[in-house]
Amino acid sequence: MRKKFSYGACLLVACIVLVSVWWPPILWGFVVVGPLIFLGILDMIQTKQAIRRNFPLFGRLRYLFESIRPEIQQYFVESDTTGRPFSRIYRSVVYQRAKKEMDTTPFGTQMNVYEDNYEWMSHSINALDFFKINDHPRVTVGGPYCLQPYSSSVFNISAMSYGSLSKNAVMALNEGAKIGGFYHNTGEGGLTDYHLEGGGDVVWQIGTGYFGCRHPDGNFNPEAFAQKAQHPQVKMVEIKISQGAKPGHGGILPAAKVTEEIARIRLVEMGKDVDSPPYHRAFSTPLGLLDFVKQLRDLSGGKPVGFKLCIGHRSEFVAICKAMIQTGIYPDFITVDGGEGGTGAAPLEFSNSVGMPLRDALAFVYDCLTGFDLKQHIKIIASGKIATGFDLVKNFALGADICNSARGMMMALGCIQALECNANTCPTGVATQDPNLVKGLVVADKRVRVANFHHETVKSAGELMGAAGIKHPDNIHRVYIHRRISPNRVETYLDSYPYIPAGSLLQKPYPKAFDMLMKISSAESFEPNFEEVDFVEYAWAKKPMTG
Repeated sequence: MRKKFSYGACLLVACIVLVSVWWPPILWGFVVVGPLIFLGILDMIQTKQAIRRNFPLFGRLRYLFESIRPEIQQYFVESDTTGRPFSRIYRSVVYQRAKKEMDTTPFGTQMNVYEDNYEWMSHSINALDFFKINDHPRVTVGGPYCLQPYSSSVFNISAMSYGSLSKNAVMALNEGAKIGGFYHNTGEGGLTDYHLEGGGDVVWQIGTGYFGCRHPDGNFNPEAFAQKAQHPQVKMVEIKISQGAKPGHGGILPAAKVTEEIARIRLVEMGKDVDSPPYHRAFSTPLGLLDFVKQLRDLSGGKPVGFKLCIGHRSEFVAICKAMIQTGIYPDFITVDGGEGGTGAAPLEFSNSVGMPLRDALAFVYDCLTGFDLKQHIKIIASGKIATGFDLVKNFALGADICNSARGMMMALGCIQALECNANTCPTGVATQDPNLVKGLVVADKRVRVANFHHETVKSAGELMGAAGIKHPDNIHRVYIHRRISPNRVETYLDSYPYIPAGSLLQKPYPKAFDMLMKISSAESFEPNFEEVDFVEYAWAKKPMTG
């Protein structure tokens, strides 16, 4: 192809020159032909891309088509039910509810109801009147030592940092939260002016970098924390231990991205890389974590304090529960993030292959807290690919009191799932810092869409519960949700995740599924102790992850 290009280019030039003898205007053809030949020559002499080198000029089409593949896939190839991470039918319902357009479906479901993992909810002959259902239920967060309990919506904005999102996106989310009466989690990037301008309720997330409350050496700064945590808009504080999209993975903010504004918000130094380690410096044991919870609660003036994690080693969470029993210190809430959660950028292996999925993790956490008789003090928040009323109901059934959504809220802002969150080229101005793209996101319009999406989604969940004869999320249980696990076998969530008795982990004999976890876990350490374990009898890894 290299020779063909060379011969063809020479022949084309010769033809133009020859024809120009009789018709000189053809020389203008070099305006087009010249640059194309020049690009072909560059392709032949470059050494980084074999396709361009072997197929001068034409090889560039491969990279052009590859660059627009996501758009071609989304608009022309994928069906309504096959898109990932969110299929078209679920993206569409978010857009419709955000815009308050018709969101009903004609002609029946497009789902294959006989396919494995198809899920549905039991309805009741004695269904409740939709007009008598509370379409905005609230949940009070705050344990016995919380001085400022918070009345939360059952559906809220999950953690997304300014920096990952544009300032206009952050302001629209917060102003939407103000309109709809729900909270907005800041993400670990710090509490910013953009989170406060809209007047919406805020959950301040504290990550391993302690952004906004750190000393120059990266350690936690109690004074800086207390000053911000007592702001009246900060309703709760969340310690981020890990997140579903990349659990156990830290990060570095390069010095080039540390602008004057970022340095001020995060309390970091300009001109230096900023490290977010995969672990916390403020604690290293379950007992230390609870001491940190108590410290933040005291510094905030008694506001609800909890932590967020994606479940990894199950013994570590059991160890935390043991520490709660030993110290009498309880978090006010625990946010369970599923391994299917998203982020602006994550290594493929972490995004695809690390972290327990939400359904399994949520049931496990609920059963642990119940077994230690701690659930009465602690609210559970579920996070991970939640966008519809049925998503809310499923998580309530597994044990969640509250649900958070990140990508659903982004789509309410106008996100089109372009998959460019990590490239600073988000075409809708949601996940970019390019000022020209950010201008396209009009806060006054998008804040209303965020509030609409929240209201319609919670309303949908209420209607589903009403159809099942249930008045409040507290009253739904695992038996209400069915899942097909093979062509001729159906299980309820209760079959898949059987409950354990309250207090059953406080004394022997422990439920069989927890016996090994109780043996290897300790309040003094996150590390499991296998010294007294007979690995011939060690069946933990072989057992299904039931409660």
